[in-house]
Amino acid sequence: MSIKSDRWIRRMVEEVKLIDPFDPRLLREVGGRRIISCGASSYGYDMRLADDGFRVFSPIHGREIDPKKFDEESLIEPPLRRAEDGSRYYLLPPHSYGLGVSVETFNLPRNVTGICMGKSTYARAGLLVNTTPLEAGWRGRLVVEIANLANLPLRVYVNEGIGQVLFFESDEECETSYADRDGKYQNQTGLTYSRV
Repeated sequence: MSIKSDRWIRRMVEEVKLIDPFDPRLLREVGGRRIISCGASSYGYDMRLADDGFRVFSPIHGREIDPKKFDEESLIEPPLRRAEDGSRYYLLPPHSYGLGVSVETFNLPRNVTGICMGKSTYARAGLLVNTTPLEAGWRGRLVVEIANLANLPLRVYVNEGIGQVLFFESDEECETSYADRDGKYQNQTGLTYSRV
């Protein structure tokens, strides 16, 4: 099993629609405006945070978080704001935790698995992106779990890079894929909460 290159990623987009929508090169600027990079990198894909479905945990509405019986009331939708340069962002309060969803839909073949990790630009600002697996045979928009570890509010930009997905291809197909076992997060199209 080895990490896959930008050439492999582009080929898999054409063959199995691995990522949709797909940027074949790493973008650092859009419309003359600097952005947090997104698109294909040397050995991975920098996915973007969508402008739908972002929620932040709040003690005002919820009393506890139970992953077995998830209470949607524990989450609030912060306002989508606009920066001086026209960028749009959510403001994540200090020491808070939020959920978002990728712009991209991923479609993993049964011999490929992915791992989503945070980007160093955000990590240097205090944002932690949970390391998340994309299992062989899984399809959907990826839910991104993020934490602001800083003592200050942190801007989380939409339609810009939020995490990098690394892809690994096995020399054999798995016996049982995520799709075969009808995984609980299969084909998610938006923000999906914890399920058991």
